Amino acid sequence: MTDHSIAPSLTRRSLTARNEPRIPEPYANGDRVLRTAAFVAAVCGALYGYDTGIISGALLSITDEFGLDHRMQEIVTAAILAGAVIGALATSWLSERIGRKLSVMGVSALFTLGAIACAMAPSVGALITARVFLGMAVGGSTQVVPMYISELAPQHRRGNLVTMFNVAIGVGILLASIVGFGLHDVWSWRTMVAVAAIPAAIVFVAMAFMPRSPRWAAENIGIHAAIDVLRRVRTTRREIRHEVTQIRDATTDADPADSGWRGIRQSWARPALIAALGVAFFTQCGGLEMMIYYAPTFLSGVGFGKESALLASLGVAIVYAMMTLLGCLFVDRIGRRRLMLVMIPGSVVSLIGLGIMFASGAHGGWQGWLTIGFLLAFMLFNSGGIQVCGWLLGAEMFPLAMRGPATALHAAMLWGSNLIVTGTALSLVHAIGLGSTMWVYAGVNLASFVFVLLFVPETAGASLEDIESALRSGRFRPTRGQTAIAAAA
Repeated sequence: MTDHSIAPSLTRRSLTARNEPRIPEPYANGDRVLRTAAFVAAVCGALYGYDTGIISGALLSITDEFGLDHRMQEIVTAAILAGAVIGALATSWLSERIGRKLSVMGVSALFTLGAIACAMAPSVGALITARVFLGMAVGGSTQVVPMYISELAPQHRRGNLVTMFNVAIGVGILLASIVGFGLHDVWSWRTMVAVAAIPAAIVFVAMAFMPRSPRWAAENIGIHAAIDVLRRVRTTRREIRHEVTQIRDATTDADPADSGWRGIRQSWARPALIAALGVAFFTQCGGLEMMIYYAPTFLSGVGFGKESALLASLGVAIVYAMMTLLGCLFVDRIGRRRLMLVMIPGSVVSLIGLGIMFASGAHGGWQGWLTIGFLLAFMLFNSGGIQVCGWLLGAEMFPLAMRGPATALHAAMLWGSNLIVTGTALSLVHAIGLGSTMWVYAGVNLASFVFVLLFVPETAGASLEDIESALRSGRFRPTRGQTAIAAAA
């Protein structure tokens, strides 16, 4: 039997011999606090989804107001992604200095100010600048929120809780599509953009009452601070004691050479870097974000009416939201690696079919329905597979000492890849045609299947400290043979 997973091998030390701190009883409602903190932080994903997705419905109106050609449409759309790369890298430094919780608050403040600035932009130049600024919040949220939730969550629920961020992204995109389709004749594009400032301000206030990351607290304040946090988000003393053992071992044994940006260059950490950054690259370059941003533009260009194109975009958002929710529910049971390997082939086939329909120029009657069917099938397989795992792997694969800069690099890879795709999509369509563009992305998805097969081990069920142990001992790789993730429990 073959199982490509990381077998945790904890170094079990006696905390008693090392002056074990007394573990008090946890506070009441620990599970409720944990879920609330994960939910509030994950709302930043909804802000990200809305602020990036709203351009799909607003771009047609923005183009009419400012007289944009296809190149300027790309620049306006991609500006938020350029800001996201900057925000991801900058938030790395911030999350290490002031902590994950305060960094989430800073990101939500940027979301509020960025949405208002975009809505008030008097010219296309001002709009591009404001979207870069808003993009800094988007990139910052993708760096710090998955990391905050992963460090707060117990190992058996980490996949479920971290992928709440993905679900929130889907909800945000869905809301953006509903607004773009249902209110495009009622609201101006400025109002569509401005409303995102309201939930962003609510997140800023709510995060003030949420717990900090226990891992960050242990590393920067002390083990007793980590215990205080764990008392708020765990339900038994046994859970707290077990987790304190892992955290204390990891922080006590940390080598200064393994911390920060220096740690990323360590050879033993390289397998995690390759796996996480590779999946990040394919998450964005597979074409899903391009579909979210440009689906109405593509469909309008091949003869679909404006209403039909916007309705199809709404269908894209519904499928995305549904599949990320299902992925959130089942990613811990199915596993990250297995989920990607099962779903990616469907993405390849769907894009090949979509390319055939676009190349044939057919858009009426049953052919139009088949085109929409291939589009929605691609969204189903892509959003329910690699999209679920893309953010999650970056939040769980890196050791604590280097987690801040490593997750920043991961987020920068996600947004840099997204920027490349979004900034070239319309130009690629103009150069080789819409059908051939779909086939190019089918090839990218096929390459992602090979990459996952060769380089990505299974991390479901392993604690963050188990994963670090596997890296240090050279076991972080797809291996043959039966292994037991729960062996460390």
